[in-house]
Amino acid sequence: MKRPKHLNFLWDVFVLAATSFGGPQVHWALFLRRLVHEKQYLTEDELFEIQALCSMLPGPTSTQMITAIGLKRGGASLAYLTLLLWITPAVFVMTLAAYGMTYLRNRDLVQFVLPVGVGLILQAGWLMARKVIKSSMYVWILLVTMAIGILFATPYVFPLVLVMGGMISSLNFREFPRQNKHKMIIPWANFHLYWGVFVLLVILGETTDYFPFHLLENFYRNGSLVFGGGQVLAPVLYTEFVDFKGLIRSDDYLTGMALSQSLPGPIFALTSYLGVLLMKDYGVLGQLAGSAIGAVGIFLPGTFLIFFVFRIWGQLKQYRFIRASLAGIQAASVGLTGVAVYTFVYPMITKGDGVSIALVICAFLIAQTGRVPAIALFSAALVAGYFLA
Repeated sequence: MKRPKHLNFLWDVFVLAATSFGGPQVHWALFLRRLVHEKQYLTEDELFEIQALCSMLPGPTSTQMITAIGLKRGGASLAYLTLLLWITPAVFVMTLAAYGMTYLRNRDLVQFVLPVGVGLILQAGWLMARKVIKSSMYVWILLVTMAIGILFATPYVFPLVLVMGGMISSLNFREFPRQNKHKMIIPWANFHLYWGVFVLLVILGETTDYFPFHLLENFYRNGSLVFGGGQVLAPVLYTEFVDFKGLIRSDDYLTGMALSQSLPGPIFALTSYLGVLLMKDYGVLGQLAGSAIGAVGIFLPGTFLIFFVFRIWGQLKQYRFIRASLAGIQAASVGLTGVAVYTFVYPMITKGDGVSIALVICAFLIAQTGRVPAIALFSAALVAGYFLA
């Protein structure tokens, strides 16, 4: 019996969805290992291009990356299946967690998860740096990016430093061969969907004053504007739903945030957890709808954007300065990975938390060997948390 086309690829996507711990920086390294080195679905250069491209866009970076890989291999239908398989495990677990909050009250269970995750982020950044830092110019881009990201701790800096890195490296355009240029043909449909859905949701929310519409607009807006991955999204949503609107208790939110960072797959699946809590007055089915609203709202805008940009990417590459800019964007991405590590490690240092710092170093060294999968490290952290809670 003939195997359906792309079934092996979809199975690999599902395996990654169930085992890819640590956020977008670590996801990149896992994609490199499984999809490039082991299965050869694409080349290293193609993955680096996709990573640089997705880093420039708002929304869930690793989700956009793996969706773009599906789009490259099999068109829109495979891309949508890839997206669905990638987000489903994390969305499912986060939905169950929101229904069973009483079992997740003790946050000591995940006390060692964060240090292990930071160690894996550090290892992924080191791996990327070894591949993309090829001259002193890129070292300077990396260092300046880290300095700006640490001094100006705001998500609005992320796209600016990526553009900066790309502009600096684009000055090397003469190192790239010329290509025959042709007139660009831009399919605008997905871009129009991107802003059209947003306008529609705003109109529906204002005219009907129906809470689910407001909720969908909130998640869609954040999915459209947040750069830097789930570590940036989490504090933004905390400010909106806990501090500003008071719709979710602080401890409930922090529990979900800790859990989302300890699960494989996209950290953006936190919105499914929040959707269930925010729709608590609408019954069990209403809460299930809240989970769907959270997932659709946060992942849809990034999907529209990657469909739009990826389809014109081949045309944009005809310009040498565009190709030259990629290395600078990648170097800046490594710098932002360093910023993420600093953001997590600095509080450990100020608190004198030697155990967490030691765990970061141990996780980094173990990950460097390449012999222990991330899921084993996170499982060990959860088991240790359970017994020491």
